[in-house]
Amino acid sequence: MTAPKPGGQDAGELDIAEQVAIYQREFPTVDPQVETIVSSLSRVSRRMGVAYSRQLTVLGITSAEWEVLKALVVAGSPYRLGPGELAKRLGLTPAAMTHRIDRMVTEGLVTRERDEANRVRVIIELTEDGRDKWLESMRMAAVFEEDLLCDIGAEERTLLSGLLGRMLRRLEDEQA
Repeated sequence: MTAPKPGGQDAGELDIAEQVAIYQREFPTVDPQVETIVSSLSRVSRRMGVAYSRQLTVLGITSAEWEVLKALVVAGSPYRLGPGELAKRLGLTPAAMTHRIDRMVTEGLVTRERDEANRVRVIIELTEDGRDKWLESMRMAAVFEEDLLCDIGAEERTLLSGLLGRMLRRLEDEQA
């Protein structure tokens, strides 16, 4: 394992300014400001993903399982959805969803029961343990996220939130 560079950067990873300078050398018409922003966003996203994965590992769940827990929480009390609706919300095939649910039932994160009103329909429900793990993951993430943004004041956070929201809307509109 290589020692990190100052500022937490991996030894094999270029500083953003160095990376952008190379881009400009090889592709002179590149906009350095755009490349700096996009490269920074990419690194922030990647490192946040690593941090969240580590937190979930501590809780004994995967990010794929967390997504199912989140979908059930977002559905609201009593935290129940059919497997088809879960698959649709997560962009999965029914087979992939079934495999994920099987694993989560075994781990006690969700239950799978026949719908009493419609015996053909299956209902996936969040267990108390599943909800506890989701809540603990949110607590851990909140601490990490507050630390991540500690150098950014309230006005800057408002501005950043608005700017990132506009970028996201453009991407979502173009890639609908």
